[in-house]
Order: sequence, then structure tokens, then C-alpha cells
Amino acid sequence: MNFDTPWLLALLPLALLPLWRQPGAALANTWLVAQPRDWSSDLLGWALRAAAVLAIAAALVGMAGPHRPELQVERQGQGAEIVLVIDRSRSMDQSFAGARTTAPTGTGPEALAYYSNLRANEARASKGQVARQMLAEFAQRRPADRFGMVAFSNLPMRVLGFTSKPEIIQAAIQAGNVGRGLSETNIARALQSALAFFEDRPYTGSRIVLLVSDGGDKLDVDARNLITEQARKHRVGITWIYIRSPRSPGLMRDVPVDTSPASAREEVAPEQSLDRFFQGLQVPYRAYEADDPDSLQRAIADLDRLENLPITYLDTVPRRDLSGWAFGAALGAVLLLLLAKRLELRPDSRAGVPS
Repeated sequence: MNFDTPWLLALLPLALLPLWRQPGAALANTWLVAQPRDWSSDLLGWALRAAAVLAIAAALVGMAGPHRPELQVERQGQGAEIVLVIDRSRSMDQSFAGARTTAPTGTGPEALAYYSNLRANEARASKGQVARQMLAEFAQRRPADRFGMVAFSNLPMRVLGFTSKPEIIQAAIQAGNVGRGLSETNIARALQSALAFFEDRPYTGSRIVLLVSDGGDKLDVDARNLITEQARKHRVGITWIYIRSPRSPGLMRDVPVDTSPASAREEVAPEQSLDRFFQGLQVPYRAYEADDPDSLQRAIADLDRLENLPITYLDTVPRRDLSGWAFGAALGAVLLLLLAKRLELRPDSRAGVPS
């Protein structure tokens, strides 16, 4: 226990003053020597003095500001340490690509229906809004997890350090819905920032970097080496929820990965290049491709089901004010004294003193 103003405790000896209190005037009575000792009255008198001592002491302790300081408590549960890496580029402000279809030619009914559906799709919520809403629901279902968050476009922004406080996590996720994103993305820097969350942290359970993006990136050699080193050193798994753009061919996960030198020289889409890099990291990696809100929901539900391993973590317990208990004890003692004062018998001024 700590105190805000501990010098007030030096006044605690004043609480002993009621013990030297002089008794009041005696009631008119016969010869007191002939009366037996009234032990019950003596005990009641000392009890009332003790109540006065308690009232003064508790009031002084309450004014000193007693509190339990902030502390860290080790907890165990089922979950993971998850860093959300959320794309905040301008493309995330657009709607979902939808199922892969080829735009019909001409002005027939099929073309009219296609462009009508396209305009309706554009009027729906953006990819970023839907993704953040589903991630907020995902975090709400996992109270034992510790979440960190990085938002990125051309530069990463560390939004939230590791915490399990639901209100803070929800506020951080929803904060990205304000304003419009930038046109550039730099996934390499975002991943480096996310992996740095685990620097100098004890390994207590499953670790995940959850990348939510609608674009890929062709990383240079230095970025590849740094991300590979960080991911292996900190034993961090990577999960990528790729939200496909309308003109993107997708990850093409059904095509076997060719790691030959000749294949490395082939031109591939940025998202496919990033997917191949993740597959070669030698850390746990999963990729989900989402064309619409339903497929995005299925990807998050699958992640929720898989990442449920035992985890040990330190939880910060906030400071707790204890002055209310002291003031409550002082109030109770004062009320007891007031009641005793009201029930006290007073000498009758009309009664004479016996001879």
C-alpha cells in the first residue's frame, strides 16, 4: 500500500486523545460506595472511546490517500499475441472485387446487369470498413489474446502496443475508419515494424502477425533478409488475409510453387511474389484470399478456430484507490458515537443532591 500524502500519518498520535477524555458529570444517586462495580458500563465507555480513536485515525488515513499501486500479474489462458497489420491505402476505401467475371461487350441485358451490379457494389461499405468491423468482432471474441496494431500505407504507424484491454483494442481498430488513405503502400516496412513488437519479449505462447491488405509487394533483398531474420528469431507465424482487387489475378494458390532460378526470373504479380516469399520463410504461414465479405468472414473464423493455444502473459492491473474504505470506517464510527450521544442519560437539574 502507498500513500499520496504520507506526512499526514505523522498526525496519527492525535487519535489517542479520546483515551484521556474526562468523564461527564455523574447522575444524582445514593451513596456510590455501596453500589457494585458496573462492568458493562465500563466496557461500553471504553468501546465508545475506541470508536472515537477509530474515527480520528481512519479520517487521517483517508486524507493521506492510501492506494494500491499499479502492478503486473501473470495470467494464463487460451490465445495468442497478435499484431494486426492493416492496410490503410486508398484502395482499401474501395468496395470488394466480387467473384471473378469478365465484363460483357455490347449493350445487351447481360452488359446492363453487369454494370448495374458493379455500381451497386461500389455503393456498399469499403473493404477497409468491413475488414475492421470483422476484426473488431474477432478481437472481442478473444479476451485472452494480447493485441498490437500497425496501420500502414507508404509508412507504418504503430497504433497500439500489446494489450488485452477490450476498450482500447476496439478504439484502435475503429480509428482507421477516419479519413481517406494514401495511394502508396510499403508492406516491407509494415512487416518490419510488426515483427519489432516481439523484440526483447519473453516467448510465452503463439505469436502471429496478421496482415490484412488488398495488395502485394516485391521486396528487395535487404528487406527480405531482415524480415526473414526477424520472423525466425522471434518465432512469429504470419497470416495474410489478401483482399483481392478487381484487376488482380489473385494468389493462384492452386499452382505449385517453382523455386528454381529460372522461375525466380519470371514476372509475377506483386501479391504472388509476396506469397511466394512468405512460403519460403520457414515459419508457420497461412494465406486467405477474400473476394467478398463472406469469404473474409470465413477466413477470420478459420483463424479464430486455429489460433487457440495456451499462452502465459503479464496483465497490468491499474491503481486502486483505498481511501473510500478509510472514510467509510470513520463515518461508521462517527455514526456510532452520535447514536450513543442521543441515547445518553443526562442529570435532571431539578433533582437534589442527597445528603
